[in-house]
Amino acid sequence: MTTHIRPDARAADDGLRERWRRQSLGSAWRRPSDWYHPAVDALAGAVLHDEDPAPPAWVLGRARGEQGVGIGEAIDDLVCLYRSTGRSAPPMPAVRALNEGWADAQAELVITGACVDAETGLPTQQYLGVRLAEAYLAAHRQGVHPALLHGLAVVDVAAGHVTGFVRAARSAAVGAALRTVFGAGHPMATLGDGVFVVLTRTEDDLDGQIAALRAQIAARCSDEDVRAATRRPVRVWHEALPGTHAGALHRLASLARSAP
Repeated sequence: MTTHIRPDARAADDGLRERWRRQSLGSAWRRPSDWYHPAVDALAGAVLHDEDPAPPAWVLGRARGEQGVGIGEAIDDLVCLYRSTGRSAPPMPAVRALNEGWADAQAELVITGACVDAETGLPTQQYLGVRLAEAYLAAHRQGVHPALLHGLAVVDVAAGHVTGFVRAARSAAVGAALRTVFGAGHPMATLGDGVFVVLTRTEDDLDGQIAALRAQIAARCSDEDVRAATRRPVRVWHEALPGTHAGALHRLASLARSAP
């Protein structure tokens, strides 16, 4: 079957693509030479003609991930597309599909350990940044400050500098404790050197989770050498989410740099 595309429809698609490109290069995109990908045309056409944006958004997300584009930059670019049409933000299905496509492109990195810490079995700081982006966009769609929905629980177990087997054993124990208390797949990450971060929900019993986490860590770090390398009591504190995704990423980087 032959599909007929009107010349004026193609011109409209091209016009949106160019408006999107200009806005993205002017505010979000770092390297003009790698902005274009064929999936750009498919997504622009879907948005312009009120079609389901999720499939082309997934393809574009995967392409961005393969190019080495960060998830924050990829999402900001998607926002620029919708702003080019007069809308303030993309719909959540498009954002979710972009994230999933990007994450799929990272699968090989996950397998080789680039997005999962080998000692703890927990995601790394970069992956938590992806989950934070989802939290911020959800808050934006609901019209509320992100801190009303989520926060950051910071866990510091380090007691002095340790290396080798003791550090690995401590990391594995804390990783298992975090998964037990918060559940496998819950947004969390290791920042290295005994510092961990969990994306919490304000609706949850945070005090109860912290108490359970302290008990789990104490039980799992009972070996004499590991216990000596584990802070007692474990430092756990809660922070409200900053107002922006960029601010949250900056906070993660700051916590990682300040790790003992």
